[in-house]
Amino acid sequence: MPVNNRDIAEQFSRLADLLEVEGANPFRVRAYRNVARTVDSHSRGMADMLAQGEDLSRLPGIGRDLAGKIRQIIDTGHLPLLDEVAQRTPPALSELMRIEGLGPRRMKALYEALDIRSLADLKQAIDAQQVRELAGFGAKTEAKLSRGIERLAGNVARTKLIHAEQIAIPLIAWLKGSKGVKAIEVAGSFRRRQETVGDLDILVTARRDADVMERFVRYDEVDEVVSQGKTRSTVRLRSGLQVDLRVVPEVAYGAALYYFTGSKDHNVAVRKLAQKKNLKINEYGIFKGDERVAGRTENEVFGSVGLPFIPPELRENRGEIEAASKGKLPELVELDDIRGDLHAHTHATDGHHGLEQMARAAQALGYEYLAISDHSRHVSVAHGLDRKRLEAQIAALDHLNDKLDGLVLLKSAEVDILEDGSLDLPDAVLKQLDLTVCAVHYKFDLSRTRQTERILRAMDNPYFNILAHPTGRLINERARYEIDLEQVMQAARGSGCFLELNAHPERLDLDDAHCKRAHEIGLKLAISTDAHSTSDLELMRYGIGQARRGWLQADDVLNTRSLNALKKLLRRN
Repeated sequence: MPVNNRDIAEQFSRLADLLEVEGANPFRVRAYRNVARTVDSHSRGMADMLAQGEDLSRLPGIGRDLAGKIRQIIDTGHLPLLDEVAQRTPPALSELMRIEGLGPRRMKALYEALDIRSLADLKQAIDAQQVRELAGFGAKTEAKLSRGIERLAGNVARTKLIHAEQIAIPLIAWLKGSKGVKAIEVAGSFRRRQETVGDLDILVTARRDADVMERFVRYDEVDEVVSQGKTRSTVRLRSGLQVDLRVVPEVAYGAALYYFTGSKDHNVAVRKLAQKKNLKINEYGIFKGDERVAGRTENEVFGSVGLPFIPPELRENRGEIEAASKGKLPELVELDDIRGDLHAHTHATDGHHGLEQMARAAQALGYEYLAISDHSRHVSVAHGLDRKRLEAQIAALDHLNDKLDGLVLLKSAEVDILEDGSLDLPDAVLKQLDLTVCAVHYKFDLSRTRQTERILRAMDNPYFNILAHPTGRLINERARYEIDLEQVMQAARGSGCFLELNAHPERLDLDDAHCKRAHEIGLKLAISTDAHSTSDLELMRYGIGQARRGWLQADDVLNTRSLNALKKLLRRN
């Protein structure tokens, strides 16, 4: 069976977790975490790359040894080193570390002091108030772990968009090899570009003699065939994701695509419009009485109720129908509108590539500019930039810019916002930068009031430009910290600051609702990848999907501007 990137990344992540619990060399642990991140976010499948004879050791952070371990997973389905380490530790420990607030160090303390080996053990210890008695924990941490257990239970059912995409792309390629297939598309929340996906709904039009259903259930990743029929089959993949495949007639393809794209609330609202016109809309078409009058395309569906086409990302019944009826749908931002990336890292801190490698990758994307925003020193990374190292990087950027053609590397830094709201680097060095990307990286547990005040005080600094990943969340892994985002957004708009829409699919922070709010109040956002490698720069498309869900137009986005226009916006009065 083929092994996908998610499978590979999970094995390396689990290995890193278990080794950290054991107290292994931190550089070794970090190497495994880095390879997990590289593999998980890579746009191409490792198995496909190997099959095509490509050298995996050329990927960022992956040398010969790690490339060999990836090959072991692809060839055998498992990593022998992980098997060896797992025999020494309870298998539930890495799963427990998915609980927010329970990293390897705390897990090790719980394991050694209370013999916590399972989720049931941890729940029992929390109920008995034993966790709070341990050094470094306390009642507040105990309550946080309890909430983390509840969140973990609620997150299991949905798959991150990037993982769903890694599953869907090879499956669609497999189905396209079927005899007689004419059109094929994934509908549902996947097509609406939601940040997580519950399952996959695939629609196909095909000739009568097509063998697509037989080919579907023979797919190597299928773990269970739930049902199989001539026009609909359902399988469960090894990843746990359920996939429904429907074969629909061409005359109803548009109606079916519309219906199964959703959302449910949007569909209900449009059906009410249809009822006023004595029409009925369902997955089989648009009907007047018993006569099908349209349904071949989605344009026919919308046209039947007097609406223009509404992009899938907007179909959430959040005002899009009213806007469409008034001819006021936004002209949504597109990937081609992006002229640069304002948040990227190099191997000077925790990235994988050097300045020139990142520059060449940005040039290949047709960018005009790329902001090198390596971390400051305080908390973000152990070897972040102090003043001396940042000034050396500024000089290196100036030197490289003299050699580059058509691309400007912007001098930046991702600066920690300290607990008191001050920035981690002095103004004397910040004023040498083209922009600053400022972020909260620690003390996530401050109260809503204190966290908000912390960020507002940071924005008072005249060299503050962009608030990175504004809520600190990691999808399905870490909840957002408490913050009054409305107050922060209003303050940013008033002071000439901006917020980031972090495009990394593990974050997608801001969420779509707050992107829409930014659009409403006239606050511009920077869509940035937070790239830690050259391949990460290609993650911009996930940010674009989130931006479109948030009604953002090109004018709402900071980095759709030319370099000169961008610099004017970044210049605070």
